[in-house]
Amino acid sequence: MIKVLIADDHSIVRSGLKSLLGMYPEMEILGEATNGQEAVEMATNLKPTLVLLDIGMPELNGLEALKRIQVASPDTKVLILSQYDLEEYLFVVLRNGALGYVLKETASDELVQAIRTVAEGKIYLSPTMTQALVTEFLSIDPASTKGKNNLTAREEEVLKLLAEGCTSRQIADKLYISVKTAQSHRYNIMEKLDLHNRAELVKYAIRKGIISEQD
Repeated sequence: MIKVLIADDHSIVRSGLKSLLGMYPEMEILGEATNGQEAVEMATNLKPTLVLLDIGMPELNGLEALKRIQVASPDTKVLILSQYDLEEYLFVVLRNGALGYVLKETASDELVQAIRTVAEGKIYLSPTMTQALVTEFLSIDPASTKGKNNLTAREEEVLKLLAEGCTSRQIADKLYISVKTAQSHRYNIMEKLDLHNRAELVKYAIRKGIISEQD
């Protein structure tokens, strides 16, 4: 049996997934989580084969939930089911232990195949995400980031949190600094590295190893 935990804050999505997976006798729905914190707690207690995990959830985002699930239930596989076809998210979730990334627009039969593949411990990516991965790999110029990392230790901490999707308020809370200071660090980071948005920050953090597989 493939024991599945569904983690998504939209009831319509959860209901649709339950109906779909209920058609397959080898799949059992262990429960539904409506936010990231619930997903971590239920994965810890229920030890599912696989968690279908959304990225954008309240209380605890999917990226942080993913990392905590990896620690609390290391045998549980995680398949990201997201509306975001951004390669930046793809790289972060793969580095943090997810074995698959599929889009919510994915056809039903493809989603079922993704669940079966990830449950076996293999990687599954939607074709769109596979293309993004290949394109990004081919475009990387190792020399392009050499000599650019003149960030302070605090700025690297802020960069890491930004790349993980934290807001200025969350960064301030985690580092015990003011929101204004967190925003100032973000501005300085982007100025020093000549980056212009969060997507570029994420790419830089991954290439420089600031976000690592152990995070």
